[in-house]
Amino acid sequence: MIARALVFSSELNIARDDAFVAWAPLFHMASTDHGLATLLRGGTVAIVDGFQIEPLLSVLQRLRIGWFVLIPGMIERFIAGFRARPATVKGVRTCGAMADLVPPHVLAEVTDLLQAPYVNSFGSTETGLPPATRNLIPIGAVPASLSKEQSAFCEIKLVDSADNEVATGMPGELAIRGPTVFSGYWQAQETNERDFRGGWFHMGDVFRRNDDGSLDFVDRAKYMIKTGGENVYPAEIERVLMSDPRITEAAVVRVPDTRWGEVPVAFVARRDATITEADLLDLCRRDLAGYKCPRRFQFIDFSEFPRSTSGKVQRHELEARLMREKA
Repeated sequence: MIARALVFSSELNIARDDAFVAWAPLFHMASTDHGLATLLRGGTVAIVDGFQIEPLLSVLQRLRIGWFVLIPGMIERFIAGFRARPATVKGVRTCGAMADLVPPHVLAEVTDLLQAPYVNSFGSTETGLPPATRNLIPIGAVPASLSKEQSAFCEIKLVDSADNEVATGMPGELAIRGPTVFSGYWQAQETNERDFRGGWFHMGDVFRRNDDGSLDFVDRAKYMIKTGGENVYPAEIERVLMSDPRITEAAVVRVPDTRWGEVPVAFVARRDATITEADLLDLCRRDLAGYKCPRRFQFIDFSEFPRSTSGKVQRHELEARLMREKA
């Protein structure tokens, strides 16, 4: 936890007297890691019981916040609440998390409101902010790329299924070691032997390393769709769909197919009800290979997306929904 506190100061330029508001569940690293790091520095931690717009705005008016945590699934509600009751923010040094899961136009809107850059993060409960949380998205920017920079206090490598390092530009599972990494899962010897093989913690997340050393998130390894012998990563399709400002959320899942084995299907929430399946298919065809394009689009309300406590869409529940509808 001391090493993780050092990373907050190093990566996000958090000052000794910057405060923190812990509104996410206290069992989640979004609150515990930075809450403890703030206390270790001697800063103030304000606790709000869940996402409540009025108490959050009150804290933002009273305290200068080092990192204001925002997670997918609640950012648009925060923007709406902020606009309904404009607040004079005392100061926010950085905001946000998991930029890959947020529509680019929403990133621009919330950073402009708070006058704070967005944290282009990639970490986990097991690793803290590392391996790749050094990059910030500028205020008001609609990012064309969400490439990440490797964090301090860690070593990383990208490996194939045989744990050989992959070449630059090729997808590989990220393995990490360093002082912020946890010591293992409780009473799970078999899992620990697998995930810590070779002295590295294997995260189960696939990245590509670019020529300049930056890292592009591809997807969770277990979410890969095998269609007609080709590998399709849902996150790549989701980023294309969410690049359209008429879309507020998108999640791609796999469904069985007698011809191709599996095919991608996209769940989409619309800000503009006039956008059609044909529009979305044209958007995908413009930026993706044909085999990566969803075979079907299903429109649902933003509130219908099942989410974890960290705001991530739970794809397995959407897959189960499709199976129930098919039955």
